[in-house]
Amino acid sequence: MQQNTVQHLEIGTEYEGQRLDNFLANYLKGVPRSHIYRRVRRGEVRVNHNRVGPDYRLRAGDILRLPPIRQGTNQETSRPGQEILELIATRIIYEDSELLVLNKPAGIAVHGGSGLAFGVIEALRALRPNAPGFELIHRLDRETSGILLIAKRRSLLRRIHELLRAGAVEKRYFALVRGSWTGVLRIEASLIKNQLQSGERVVRIDDSGKPALTELRILARNPVASLVEARPLTGRTHQIRVHAAHFGHPLAGDCKYGDADFNRQARSWGLRRLFLHAHYLRFVDNGQELAWEAPLDSDLELIRRYLFSVSPISAH
Repeated sequence: MQQNTVQHLEIGTEYEGQRLDNFLANYLKGVPRSHIYRRVRRGEVRVNHNRVGPDYRLRAGDILRLPPIRQGTNQETSRPGQEILELIATRIIYEDSELLVLNKPAGIAVHGGSGLAFGVIEALRALRPNAPGFELIHRLDRETSGILLIAKRRSLLRRIHELLRAGAVEKRYFALVRGSWTGVLRIEASLIKNQLQSGERVVRIDDSGKPALTELRILARNPVASLVEARPLTGRTHQIRVHAAHFGHPLAGDCKYGDADFNRQARSWGLRRLFLHAHYLRFVDNGQELAWEAPLDSDLELIRRYLFSVSPISAH
């Protein structure tokens, strides 16, 4: 179907706080996310006459301008294979009428788009075709495993977004880094996002960027590597990876900010991915404390045992 004219939509209260890209993906059925992102980047999609990014959070009363866009069968996005669907189904660690908590596998993006045929959201929609629309509450990088929150109701999405903005959601990650970490355990360094000509997103330390704070706890170390628990007190893109690299301890398996020699050494231990795992998440919703733990995946656990003679680790 061809939408032949420019549309102007007023955003209602039910879409308050939703990301622009998620709104468009639901509104423009059959349009590939990659096409949506391209239109947003070009400034053809505008909010209140202004250019915005795909991560813009909609507000009630916003006026959204949509250019003419062809809608139809999505040729770019394919249904995830049965193996992926079964994997995602086995990684659900909690579910109720409002919330789904997933122990996300490494190597699967949180959603399709930008050259990816599908992600976690598309897999969940394929698993539950009659369920309400799933929406990401927060994100994990494609190569990061661990706890991922997914809303089944917009009311919950808004509540947890308010908690995230207030810093009231506690997240902790296991990370393997280069060398024996003996220095600072509280990193406060502002971060700024850059986009290279290739379209790749890179984050760097810059005083003009957004404030970022990470606390660290050393779990095990030797002269070659350290296993740390990182607690980001702000939720900046690639925060743990950039902070660790800035202080001379890049993450194992990090091809963007890491050390090539250390990554080669880590591959000799059997590491085939980024060693970063979101293992603990906690918040209080409507007076009820909710918390989940996800132990290290078996591939990372084998490397932990190989490097360190320590007991199993947990959030506490």
